[in-house]
Amino acid sequence: MKFSTPATTNPIDQLKIVGRPTDRIDGPLKTTGTAPYAYEQNKAAPHAAYGHVVGAAIAKGRIASIDTSAARRAPGVLAVVTAESAGKLGKGKMNTAKLLGGPDIEHYHQAIALVVAETFEQARSAAQLLDVKYVEQQGVFDLARAKGGATKPKEGKPDSKTGNFAGAYAHAPVRLDASYTTPDQSHAMMEPHASIAAWEGDKVTVWTANQMVDWGRGDLARTLGIPKDKVRIVSPYIGGGFGGKLFVRAEALLAALGARAAQRPVKVALARPLMINNTTHRPATIQRLRIGATRDGKITAIGHESWSGDLKGGQPETAVMQTRLLYAGPNRMTAMRLAVLDLPEGNAMRAPGEAPGMMALEIAMDEMADKLKMDPIVFRILNDTKVDPEKPSRPFSQRRLIDCLRTGAVEFGWKERSAQPGMRRDGRWLVGMGVATAFRNNLVMQSAARVRLDGNGIVTVETDMTDIGTGSYTIIAQTAAEMLGVTLNKVVVRLGDSDFPVSAGSGGQWGGNSSTAGVYAACVRLRQAIAVKLGFDEKEARFSDGQVTQGERSVPLAAAAYHGDVVAEDHMEYGDLDKKFQQSTFGAHFVEVGVDGDTGEVRVRRMLAVCAAGRILNPKAARSQVIGAMTMGVGAALMEELVVDQRRGFFVNHDLASYEVPVHADIPHQDVIFLDETDPTSSPMKAKGVGELGICGVAAAIANAVYNATGVRVRDYPLTLDKLLRGLPVTG
Repeated sequence: MKFSTPATTNPIDQLKIVGRPTDRIDGPLKTTGTAPYAYEQNKAAPHAAYGHVVGAAIAKGRIASIDTSAARRAPGVLAVVTAESAGKLGKGKMNTAKLLGGPDIEHYHQAIALVVAETFEQARSAAQLLDVKYVEQQGVFDLARAKGGATKPKEGKPDSKTGNFAGAYAHAPVRLDASYTTPDQSHAMMEPHASIAAWEGDKVTVWTANQMVDWGRGDLARTLGIPKDKVRIVSPYIGGGFGGKLFVRAEALLAALGARAAQRPVKVALARPLMINNTTHRPATIQRLRIGATRDGKITAIGHESWSGDLKGGQPETAVMQTRLLYAGPNRMTAMRLAVLDLPEGNAMRAPGEAPGMMALEIAMDEMADKLKMDPIVFRILNDTKVDPEKPSRPFSQRRLIDCLRTGAVEFGWKERSAQPGMRRDGRWLVGMGVATAFRNNLVMQSAARVRLDGNGIVTVETDMTDIGTGSYTIIAQTAAEMLGVTLNKVVVRLGDSDFPVSAGSGGQWGGNSSTAGVYAACVRLRQAIAVKLGFDEKEARFSDGQVTQGERSVPLAAAAYHGDVVAEDHMEYGDLDKKFQQSTFGAHFVEVGVDGDTGEVRVRRMLAVCAAGRILNPKAARSQVIGAMTMGVGAALMEELVVDQRRGFFVNHDLASYEVPVHADIPHQDVIFLDETDPTSSPMKAKGVGELGICGVAAAIANAVYNATGVRVRDYPLTLDKLLRGLPVTG
């Protein structure tokens, strides 16, 4: 099915099941511990041996020699895999560095060996017996020092220019020129990168934690140098990904290599330090914002430049992209520069680009409002736009940013905010409010599904879509139930297997909308097949309450499968509506903080997100997604920072004891409001993504609230108390 014209009325619009707050159908399995995650697939791959990954002890250089003899003689050891013993390996399209290093080392903790043994303890103990000698080279680990040599990325989004930014900025009556920094950050998901691999002849099956099954299958095949149809990926349950599991990582490859060497199934999980130094992370940025405006607050010039780093051949953090679309202004400029750093690979982390980009942009907007002596909400509303500022002939399909800001202002009690910083107190606490816009582009991806009706009236949906804790099982079941007129308990959803039709996968905020659109397409085809079997006109037949009805005639749905299952498969592909209309999601984040007037300690007191993101398929799951994203925004604002050892080139705080993330005590009351909206240009579901919108702007709203509480403007994240102490108001 091709979606090339805006959606009209369709069965989803009945909203009998779709759009209703619904408990997750996988919830009972997860709360009872019976949902098998990758490392727990013991029934599928019995008697698995254990692999322990050894990471490089240098950040750059080469292995001079690696003696595995003592490890091979250790008790219980079945195999030792190195780059030399593994033979020729390729590199996946989605990987920047090789997953198995040697002799060249590209970053600290790059995997250099796998020790396979009967037990985990034997594998770990034997791994300590490897004798590795290195020839170390001097690496580059500091973005600030490397900034001067950063270059324009060869691929990806180019620099943008509209009008005459330099001239307009120079002549603007009110100007802001400020720089901001965001640190390296870790995904820090609870489930480690984990895989079990087993070979059957020349075909390998890998049970793994991977967000994008088809991408993973292709890259693993490419790395192993075998045909794609000889690789099966199974990922039915994933314990958090946030972008860190978009691509095949070392443990999946090494499980496959270990299983081939040991000639039995092998399971591998990365220890927490290797999760942080071996896999991907969100790269640090240095950002410069320049805004020029008239004295009445109209932006005349806006420029956003960003510098980030990655390994050679990597990509920049696209922190300027939202600035190209978010606010009006005739004279515009954005630019990104990439420095080559010898740190572990930088790549996608929840809302890549917009999350760190808005950490800077939305403080800059607050600073500009302060210069203009305008309320920051009024300033944002004044500079709203209904068209792409770089292409005025291209309208937004939906843009309700003003509604989000105004609704939030009323619900949050914005009128109680003091315009002058440092004026509100609650005992020893300085109290302030902050606001920031939320923005994330809406992306759609081709997605396919297979739907089956059996003689008991059970509808089974199969697609390689993944559930990373987001509720995919439930919204897919809701879609099938709505389309075929059955209750949720009549739908079975099977996900995360490369033997199923290729879906959009989970990433980029496209998963929910795209995968359900693919199920919609398959269900349309199944409805047609059922109508024909039952002798109905496929255009006139109605599916409701387990019956197929046309006029006065009504037949049980299950009757269509009396002589055998009825199966249909289809995919949803997209035309050029996303080129005719700019499709984006919008929101507003409101935060109240308390700052200890003596110590500078910051505590978030309450938070509100107002979101406009198309039809919300399951408000209960969507709310969970947004409050989870808001929580991650608190971490980004106040505590999350990977600290780089500038001598050795690794992240020092590579565990959950020293890489701080928010805990329950850090998170106050959170509210989420979804505006009633549908977007017919997005998909037949009239939905958009929402999971990443919830993090975009949160950190800036907190920073703006801290400024409102204290009068101290912090431009370098995280906002730790040492950055506040010197500027706190003196109390009597």
